[in-house]
Amino acid sequence: DAILQRDQEDGEKLDAGIEYAKKKGVIDPDFVPEPYVQIDVLGKSPDNVVDEIMSRVNEQNKANSDSGSVIVLCGLSGTGKGTTVAKLSEKLAAENKVVCWSNGNIFRSVTLLAATWCELEHPDNDIFNPEKALTPENLASFMKMLSFGKYNGKFDTKISGLGLDLLVSEVQNTILKSPKVSTNIPTVAEVTQGEVINFAAEAIKLMSKDGISILLEGREQTVNYVLTPLRFTLVLSDESLIGKRRAAQRLMAAALNALGVEVPDDVVKDALDQELSKMLENEK
Repeated sequence: DAILQRDQEDGEKLDAGIEYAKKKGVIDPDFVPEPYVQIDVLGKSPDNVVDEIMSRVNEQNKANSDSGSVIVLCGLSGTGKGTTVAKLSEKLAAENKVVCWSNGNIFRSVTLLAATWCELEHPDNDIFNPEKALTPENLASFMKMLSFGKYNGKFDTKISGLGLDLLVSEVQNTILKSPKVSTNIPTVAEVTQGEVINFAAEAIKLMSKDGISILLEGREQTVNYVLTPLRFTLVLSDESLIGKRRAAQRLMAAALNALGVEVPDDVVKDALDQELSKMLENEK
Protein backbone atom coordinates (compact mmCIF):
# COMPACT_ATOMS: atom_id res chain seq x y z
CA ASP A 1 0.00 0.00 0.00
CA ALA A 2 2.87 2.39 0.83
CA ILE A 3 4.41 1.88 -2.61
CA LEU A 4 1.10 2.51 -4.38
CA GLN A 5 0.49 5.55 -2.18
CA ARG A 6 3.91 7.01 -3.05
CA ASP A 7 3.28 6.37 -6.74
CA GLN A 8 -0.04 8.17 -6.48
CA GLU A 9 1.53 11.15 -4.69
CA ASP A 10 4.30 11.39 -7.30
CA GLY A 11 1.68 11.25 -10.03
CA GLU A 12 -0.29 14.09 -8.46
CA LYS A 13 2.84 16.26 -8.32
CA LEU A 14 3.54 15.59 -11.98
CA ASP A 15 -0.06 16.35 -12.90
CA ALA A 16 0.29 19.72 -11.16
CA GLY A 17 3.48 20.45 -13.11
CA ILE A 18 1.82 19.55 -16.40
CA GLU A 19 -1.19 21.75 -15.66
CA TYR A 20 1.15 24.64 -14.83
CA ALA A 21 2.93 24.14 -18.17
CA LYS A 22 -0.41 24.20 -19.99
CA LYS A 23 -1.41 27.44 -18.28
CA LYS A 24 1.89 29.02 -19.33
CA GLY A 25 1.29 27.88 -22.89
CA VAL A 26 4.45 25.79 -22.94
CA ILE A 27 2.58 22.63 -23.98
CA ASP A 28 -0.67 22.19 -25.89
CA PRO A 29 -3.61 21.95 -23.46
CA ASP A 30 -5.62 20.01 -26.06
CA PHE A 31 -2.93 17.43 -26.80
CA VAL A 32 -4.22 13.84 -26.76
CA PRO A 33 -1.48 11.23 -26.22
CA GLU A 34 -1.23 8.11 -28.34
CA PRO A 35 -2.68 4.96 -26.74
CA TYR A 36 -0.61 2.61 -24.59
CA VAL A 37 -0.48 -1.17 -24.87
CA GLN A 38 -0.95 -2.73 -21.44
CA ILE A 39 1.16 -5.78 -20.61
CA ASP A 40 0.23 -7.77 -17.54
CA VAL A 41 3.51 -9.08 -16.13
CA LEU A 42 1.85 -11.50 -13.71
CA GLY A 43 3.36 -14.96 -14.21
CA LYS A 44 5.71 -13.75 -16.95
CA SER A 45 9.49 -13.71 -16.91
CA PRO A 46 11.34 -10.55 -18.04
CA ASP A 47 12.20 -12.40 -21.27
CA ASN A 48 8.49 -13.09 -21.90
CA VAL A 49 7.69 -9.38 -21.46
CA VAL A 50 10.54 -8.32 -23.74
CA ASP A 51 9.49 -10.81 -26.45
CA GLU A 52 5.96 -9.38 -26.36
CA ILE A 53 7.29 -5.84 -26.81
CA MET A 54 9.82 -6.82 -29.48
CA SER A 55 7.12 -8.49 -31.59
CA ARG A 56 5.41 -5.09 -31.90
CA VAL A 57 8.74 -3.31 -32.43
CA ASN A 58 9.66 -5.63 -35.30
CA GLU A 59 6.24 -5.18 -36.86
CA GLN A 60 6.62 -1.38 -36.67
CA ASN A 61 10.15 -1.53 -38.12
CA LYS A 62 8.85 -3.26 -41.26
CA ALA A 63 6.84 -0.14 -42.03
CA ASN A 64 9.57 2.31 -41.02
CA SER A 65 13.03 0.79 -41.39
CA ASP A 66 15.01 4.01 -41.87
CA SER A 67 14.55 5.45 -38.36
CA GLY A 68 15.49 4.08 -34.97
CA SER A 69 12.72 2.72 -32.76
CA VAL A 70 11.37 4.95 -30.00
CA ILE A 71 10.00 2.78 -27.20
CA VAL A 72 8.17 4.30 -24.25
CA LEU A 73 7.78 2.19 -21.11
CA CYS A 74 5.63 3.10 -18.11
CA GLY A 75 4.31 1.29 -15.06
CA LEU A 76 4.05 1.39 -11.29
CA SER A 77 7.06 0.82 -9.07
CA GLY A 78 7.75 -2.89 -8.76
CA THR A 79 6.44 -3.99 -12.16
CA GLY A 80 9.92 -4.61 -13.55
CA LYS A 81 10.49 -1.57 -15.76
CA GLY A 82 14.22 -1.36 -15.03
CA THR A 83 14.84 -5.03 -15.83
CA THR A 84 12.71 -4.79 -18.98
CA VAL A 85 14.60 -1.72 -20.21
CA ALA A 86 17.95 -3.46 -19.64
CA LYS A 87 16.90 -6.55 -21.58
CA LEU A 88 15.30 -4.50 -24.37
CA SER A 89 18.55 -2.56 -24.69
CA GLU A 90 20.47 -5.81 -25.17
CA LYS A 91 18.05 -7.00 -27.87
CA LEU A 92 18.00 -3.72 -29.78
CA ALA A 93 21.78 -3.26 -29.56
CA ALA A 94 22.24 -6.30 -31.79
CA GLU A 95 21.07 -4.20 -34.76
CA ASN A 96 21.16 -0.50 -33.78
CA LYS A 97 22.85 1.87 -31.41
CA VAL A 98 20.63 2.29 -28.35
CA VAL A 99 20.18 5.25 -26.02
CA CYS A 100 18.32 5.01 -22.70
CA TRP A 101 17.02 8.56 -22.39
CA SER A 102 16.41 10.25 -19.05
CA ASN A 103 15.07 13.75 -18.46
CA GLY A 104 17.08 13.97 -15.25
CA ASN A 105 20.15 15.65 -16.76
CA ILE A 106 17.97 18.23 -18.51
CA PHE A 107 16.32 19.17 -15.22
CA ARG A 108 19.80 19.37 -13.69
CA SER A 109 21.05 21.57 -16.52
CA VAL A 110 18.19 24.04 -16.07
CA THR A 111 18.83 24.01 -12.32
CA LEU A 112 22.51 24.79 -12.88
CA LEU A 113 21.56 27.76 -15.05
CA ALA A 114 19.06 29.03 -12.48
CA ALA A 115 21.59 28.71 -9.64
CA THR A 116 24.26 30.44 -11.75
CA TRP A 117 21.82 33.26 -12.54
CA CYS A 118 21.29 33.78 -8.79
CA GLU A 119 25.04 33.86 -8.20
CA LEU A 120 25.52 36.49 -10.89
CA GLU A 121 22.62 38.58 -9.62
CA HIS A 122 23.81 38.45 -6.01
CA PRO A 123 27.53 37.61 -5.95
CA ASP A 124 27.74 38.47 -2.25
CA ASN A 125 25.68 35.43 -1.20
CA ASP A 126 24.82 31.94 -2.44
CA ILE A 127 21.10 32.00 -1.65
CA PHE A 128 18.87 30.45 -4.33
CA ASN A 129 15.84 32.68 -4.92
CA PRO A 130 13.24 30.68 -6.90
CA GLU A 131 10.74 33.55 -7.13
CA LYS A 132 13.24 35.71 -8.99
CA ALA A 133 15.17 33.01 -10.83
CA LEU A 134 12.26 30.93 -12.12
CA THR A 135 10.11 33.52 -13.85
CA PRO A 136 8.60 32.47 -17.21
CA GLU A 137 10.96 34.91 -18.94
CA ASN A 138 14.03 33.47 -17.24
CA LEU A 139 12.99 29.88 -17.91
CA ALA A 140 12.50 30.66 -21.59
CA SER A 141 15.97 32.22 -21.62
CA PHE A 142 17.54 29.24 -19.82
CA MET A 143 16.02 26.76 -22.30
CA LYS A 144 17.56 28.74 -25.19
CA MET A 145 20.92 28.17 -23.52
CA LEU A 146 20.48 24.41 -23.95
CA SER A 147 20.99 22.79 -27.33
CA PHE A 148 20.97 19.18 -28.43
CA GLY A 149 22.98 17.86 -31.34
CA LYS A 150 26.19 16.14 -32.33
CA TYR A 151 29.28 17.37 -30.52
CA ASN A 152 32.64 15.63 -30.92
CA GLY A 153 30.93 13.06 -33.12
CA LYS A 154 28.17 12.05 -30.73
CA PHE A 155 24.81 13.34 -29.57
CA ASP A 156 24.99 15.46 -26.46
CA THR A 157 23.34 18.38 -24.68
CA LYS A 158 25.31 21.62 -24.59
CA ILE A 159 24.93 24.29 -21.91
CA SER A 160 25.98 27.67 -23.26
CA GLY A 161 25.19 30.88 -21.41
CA LEU A 162 25.76 32.86 -18.20
CA GLY A 163 29.47 32.19 -18.59
CA LEU A 164 28.97 28.42 -18.91
CA ASP A 165 30.14 26.38 -21.90
CA LEU A 166 29.67 22.72 -21.01
CA LEU A 167 28.73 19.36 -22.50
CA VAL A 168 26.40 17.39 -20.25
CA SER A 169 28.21 14.09 -20.85
CA GLU A 170 31.39 15.64 -19.43
CA VAL A 171 29.84 17.15 -16.29
CA GLN A 172 26.91 14.84 -15.48
CA ASN A 173 28.79 13.20 -12.61
CA THR A 174 30.52 16.35 -11.34
CA ILE A 175 29.04 19.83 -11.78
CA LEU A 176 25.50 18.54 -12.39
CA LYS A 177 25.63 16.68 -9.08
CA SER A 178 27.05 19.56 -7.08
CA PRO A 179 25.11 20.74 -4.00
CA LYS A 180 23.77 23.88 -5.70
CA VAL A 181 22.13 21.63 -8.30
CA SER A 182 21.05 18.68 -6.13
CA THR A 183 19.54 20.92 -3.46
CA ASN A 184 17.44 22.99 -5.86
CA ILE A 185 16.41 20.50 -8.53
CA PRO A 186 13.05 19.59 -6.88
CA THR A 187 12.03 23.27 -6.85
CA VAL A 188 13.09 23.77 -10.47
CA ALA A 189 11.44 20.54 -11.66
CA GLU A 190 8.06 21.66 -10.29
CA VAL A 191 7.91 24.56 -12.75
CA THR A 192 9.83 23.20 -15.77
CA GLN A 193 7.96 20.00 -16.65
CA GLY A 194 6.68 21.45 -19.92
CA GLU A 195 9.99 22.94 -21.01
CA VAL A 196 11.91 19.73 -20.34
CA ILE A 197 9.24 17.56 -22.01
CA ASN A 198 9.46 19.63 -25.20
CA PHE A 199 13.28 19.57 -25.19
CA ALA A 200 13.31 15.79 -24.73
CA ALA A 201 10.77 15.21 -27.50
CA GLU A 202 12.90 17.15 -30.00
CA ALA A 203 16.12 15.44 -28.90
CA ILE A 204 14.56 11.99 -29.25
CA LYS A 205 13.21 12.88 -32.70
CA LEU A 206 16.72 13.89 -33.83
CA MET A 207 18.32 10.67 -32.60
CA SER A 208 15.62 8.49 -34.12
CA LYS A 209 16.08 10.14 -37.53
CA ASP A 210 19.78 9.28 -37.23
CA GLY A 211 18.91 5.58 -36.87
CA ILE A 212 19.37 5.38 -33.10
CA SER A 213 16.86 3.39 -31.04
CA ILE A 214 15.67 5.16 -27.90
CA LEU A 215 14.29 3.61 -24.73
CA LEU A 216 12.33 6.03 -22.60
CA GLU A 217 11.19 4.96 -19.15
CA GLY A 218 9.07 7.26 -17.03
CA ARG A 219 5.67 8.45 -15.90
CA GLU A 220 2.94 8.75 -18.49
CA GLN A 221 2.56 12.46 -17.68
CA THR A 222 6.12 13.16 -18.83
CA VAL A 223 6.44 10.75 -21.76
CA ASN A 224 3.03 11.35 -23.35
CA TYR A 225 4.51 14.11 -25.51
CA VAL A 226 7.09 11.87 -27.19
CA LEU A 227 5.44 10.80 -30.43
CA THR A 228 5.70 7.07 -31.08
CA PRO A 229 3.27 4.19 -31.55
CA LEU A 230 5.49 1.95 -29.43
CA ARG A 231 4.07 2.78 -25.99
CA PHE A 232 3.74 0.18 -23.26
CA THR A 233 2.48 0.16 -19.69
CA LEU A 234 3.53 -2.72 -17.44
CA VAL A 235 0.79 -3.69 -14.99
CA LEU A 236 0.44 -6.34 -12.32
CA SER A 237 -3.14 -7.57 -12.14
CA ASP A 238 -2.56 -8.65 -8.53
CA GLU A 239 -1.26 -5.38 -7.08
CA SER A 240 -0.59 -6.97 -3.69
CA LEU A 241 2.40 -8.67 -5.31
CA ILE A 242 4.10 -5.31 -5.93
CA GLY A 243 4.88 -4.84 -2.24
CA LYS A 244 5.80 -8.51 -1.80
CA ARG A 245 8.19 -8.34 -4.76
CA ARG A 246 9.84 -5.21 -3.42
CA ALA A 247 10.22 -6.80 0.02
CA ALA A 248 11.82 -9.90 -1.56
CA GLN A 249 14.27 -7.70 -3.48
CA ARG A 250 15.27 -5.86 -0.29
CA LEU A 251 15.63 -9.16 1.58
CA MET A 252 17.86 -10.74 -1.06
CA ALA A 253 20.01 -7.62 -1.43
CA ALA A 254 20.61 -7.44 2.32
CA ALA A 255 21.42 -11.16 2.54
CA LEU A 256 23.87 -10.93 -0.39
CA ASN A 257 25.79 -8.18 1.40
CA ALA A 258 26.24 -10.49 4.36
CA LEU A 259 27.31 -13.54 2.36
CA GLY A 260 30.51 -14.56 0.66
CA VAL A 261 30.92 -16.31 -2.68
CA GLU A 262 29.69 -19.90 -3.22
CA VAL A 263 28.28 -20.51 0.25
CA PRO A 264 26.17 -23.58 1.11
CA ASP A 265 22.37 -23.44 0.89
CA ASP A 266 21.92 -23.69 4.66
CA VAL A 267 24.12 -20.59 5.14
CA VAL A 268 22.04 -18.72 2.57
CA LYS A 269 18.84 -19.72 4.39
CA ASP A 270 20.26 -18.54 7.73
CA ALA A 271 21.25 -15.20 6.20
CA LEU A 272 17.76 -14.74 4.73
CA ASP A 273 16.16 -15.62 8.09
CA GLN A 274 18.36 -13.11 9.91
CA GLU A 275 17.63 -10.31 7.44
CA LEU A 276 13.90 -11.10 7.55
CA SER A 277 13.95 -10.82 11.34
CA LYS A 278 15.66 -7.43 11.05
CA MET A 279 13.08 -6.22 8.53
CA LEU A 280 10.18 -7.32 10.73
CA GLU A 281 11.77 -5.65 13.75
CA ASN A 282 12.18 -2.38 11.85
CA GLU A 283 8.52 -2.45 10.81
CA LYS A 284 7.33 -2.50 14.43
